[in-house]
Amino acid sequence: MKFLDLAKVYIRSGAGGGGAVSFRREKYIEYGGPDGGDGGKGGSVIIEAVEGLNTLIDFRYQQHFFAKNGQPGMGKQRTGKDGDDIILRVPVGTEVLDEDEETLVAELMAVGEQVVLAKGGNGGFGNLHFKTATNQAPRRANPGQPGVERTIWLRLKLIADAGLLGLPNAGKSTFLAATSNARPKIADYPFTTLHPNLGVVGVDGAEFVVADIPGLIEGAHEGRGIGDRFLGHVERCSVLLHLIDGTSETVAEDYRTIITELEAYGGHLADKPRVTVLNKIDALDDEERAEAKAALEAEVGGPVRLMSGVARDGVTEVLRALRAEISEDKLRQKAQDEEPETWQP
Repeated sequence: MKFLDLAKVYIRSGAGGGGAVSFRREKYIEYGGPDGGDGGKGGSVIIEAVEGLNTLIDFRYQQHFFAKNGQPGMGKQRTGKDGDDIILRVPVGTEVLDEDEETLVAELMAVGEQVVLAKGGNGGFGNLHFKTATNQAPRRANPGQPGVERTIWLRLKLIADAGLLGLPNAGKSTFLAATSNARPKIADYPFTTLHPNLGVVGVDGAEFVVADIPGLIEGAHEGRGIGDRFLGHVERCSVLLHLIDGTSETVAEDYRTIITELEAYGGHLADKPRVTVLNKIDALDDEERAEAKAALEAEVGGPVRLMSGVARDGVTEVLRALRAEISEDKLRQKAQDEEPETWQP
């Protein structure tokens, strides 16, 4: 399934049905009087977060969603039928933005959460509604209220506990493949990852979700490479895992490039807890490891961990460091294989 995290949608709620002007005319009925019914209510456009979706690909093939209008009222005091609502089903973590792509309309963070985006118009009153002691034969009725038409943007931000950051080919996808059942594309050329991937990793009996996003390069906030839009998928993470390629001759500059892009992106992303890791140490000898680690620690101003995603050296220690930054209420206990109890009569 193709991944899509941004979609433009046109919606319109239904208009209310008009009220009816009608009089009861039956043989042998002396005082008939008005009997025009009210119009039905127009359908609303509702958005709902559902389980089992992780992309907005459905909105690539259909962008227009129009709810049904309410039926007009009829004689014999009959009210028109209400228009059917339309429900847009989206993944958990979807934001609804106004047409300017900046104003936040709604944010769906739990399964089953619903928000009315466009309310249907009310139906108009029939002439029966206007009958009074002094106006026993009203010949007026109200028209139904018009529907609401608007353009919105849907933006998906994945729900993950930890996010992977780094330059292209820093080893992010390799780390995700080594620690989870996720199978992201891995190759020896830049921008192998073109869309985010999620994986569930486990350590010390606890599980949490890790998000791998495409690599950043210098000037990504200005549109270079594939830009920095995918950073939105790690905005909700509790901790960021910053991987630096240990085989690079400029590990300190590589670290500073990513930090600069985080600061340019804004949204307090640069202030999130980070675990900095020097990756691909299996390709370095002891002297090269020490030199690269010292240069990186001087730039970071804190501890740097060593790891090899391919050889799985130091992976467990990195997972434990990530787990320590995630609150206990977000961790899931790893399912233990329990032996079935022996049946006894």
